[in-house]
Amino acid sequence: MAATEALATEGGLEARGAIFTRSEVVDFILDLAGYTEDQPLHEKRLLEPSFGGGDFLLPIIQRLLSAWRAARLNGTAVDDLGDAIRAVELHHDTFRSTYAAVVALLKREGLSANAATALADRWLSQGDFLLAPLEGQFDFVVGNPPYVRPELIPAPLLAEYRSRYQTMYDRADIYIPFIERSLTALSAGGNLGFICADRWMKNRYGGPLRSLVAERFHLKVYVDMVDTPAFHSDVIAYPAITIISREGGGATRIAHRPSIDRATLTTLAGLLSAPTLPKDAGPVRELARVTNGAEPWLLESSDQMALIRRLEGAFPLLEEAGCKVGIGVATGADKAFIGDFESLDVEPDRKLPLVTTKDIMTGEVQWRGQGVINPFAESGGLVDLGEYPRLRRYLEARRHVIAGRHCAKKAPANWYRTIDRITPALAARPKLLIPDIKGESHIVFEGGELYPSHNLYYVTSDDWDLRALQAVLLSAVSRLFVATYSTKMRGGFLRFQAQYLRRIRIPRWADVPEPLRRELAEAAIKRDVQACNRAVFRLYGLSHEERSALGGNGE
Repeated sequence: MAATEALATEGGLEARGAIFTRSEVVDFILDLAGYTEDQPLHEKRLLEPSFGGGDFLLPIIQRLLSAWRAARLNGTAVDDLGDAIRAVELHHDTFRSTYAAVVALLKREGLSANAATALADRWLSQGDFLLAPLEGQFDFVVGNPPYVRPELIPAPLLAEYRSRYQTMYDRADIYIPFIERSLTALSAGGNLGFICADRWMKNRYGGPLRSLVAERFHLKVYVDMVDTPAFHSDVIAYPAITIISREGGGATRIAHRPSIDRATLTTLAGLLSAPTLPKDAGPVRELARVTNGAEPWLLESSDQMALIRRLEGAFPLLEEAGCKVGIGVATGADKAFIGDFESLDVEPDRKLPLVTTKDIMTGEVQWRGQGVINPFAESGGLVDLGEYPRLRRYLEARRHVIAGRHCAKKAPANWYRTIDRITPALAARPKLLIPDIKGESHIVFEGGELYPSHNLYYVTSDDWDLRALQAVLLSAVSRLFVATYSTKMRGGFLRFQAQYLRRIRIPRWADVPEPLRRELAEAAIKRDVQACNRAVFRLYGLSHEERSALGGNGE
């Protein structure tokens, strides 16, 4: 396929999704997967789906040779080891340089030039792992699959991937079908050990892959590697190590952010792989039922997970309790559609005062005077520019920017629409405003004068008093829901996105006693988070143990 050949010959490291793993981390993953020199590795089969510069492949070969020599067999290296490794690499130049490095390693280890070349030919193949034929099954699959967003993959190739792989869903990154194919290539009892982005464990596009793991495999080990120097370069990949085996389900052993030094990682690998976890397991925890169909994986502490599950069983979802979560307007050309409200030279009913993240930095709304152009008629479609000469003049002056957007090119007659429809009634509704990325819950009350911009989520309700709801959303309970289901950003920041806010469970307003209603609202108005917690803990009927799981008793 021409598209595959283009990827094999073009593109820098970033375009190909190539990221290089530190040797200490490689050895840690091989230990966790069980690919160790005390095993008869010459009798096993290992698959490396994207070997790149050989970060995994070269240490694998050294372990294999050590295990083979210890076995003291009578056969030749080619006969004994020819089936032990299958490694694939797409990029031509990378393939050639690593092939040469493999041959050189084998010769340094005492093999003849002919034997070294014969083994390299048997082990290594150039091609697209997602399309290449694979013979037989493998006891181990290890590596660091490539990171390539779907929009960077040629359309014919993307269509082929989607037809072959059930997990290539929504905006799935290329590492998703890599994991699917690798899992299905495992033999019974075989282990997959990958380091890759953790996004799929919680977000929408990872749902089908999570289902596959839950139905047919066992998540044995999860090690959170975010903010650790796991790679040679500083990449924002939110990495995690997973060991997934082809066997019945069980508990998952979990560790977070270890120090990247050999002694620490060797000790940690021993704990994570021990037949039974010692009572004092230090940084290692064991959680049951992490996988649950397509549901996001809950990888926090067991007491917090138990609390989440209880609340999920006892209370309705936020939107089932009469609240609505939305996101502010995306224009596609903010510099054209947004400006100083007073200076926007359009008819008064064609602009709305706009609230942005910068307006709510203090925890209260302090409007900085921005406004947004509204090209929509009350009845639904776009207004007739012939009836709005000032608006027409304003938009025409910026037509080159506005008409250049993707949405405008798709529908040229509607060139002046914003990406999202603007509904002025939303500005007039009291609402809670929530910025996307925050270290802590940042929930701001807005009384019903401003329209939210695209970097703000909002919550409205016909049932709940918004000040009382603000107390709930400011509390440790809501933070636990978001922290559990959200993908974390570097530095420990959480994403307070609509999909995670909708996971929050709350009682129905009718079930909240009057004194508690007042207490919740007063705590929010004072922005006293401790008072919010005290009231919210009573609202949910949390036990002392459950309060402790949230990091305090709220008293």
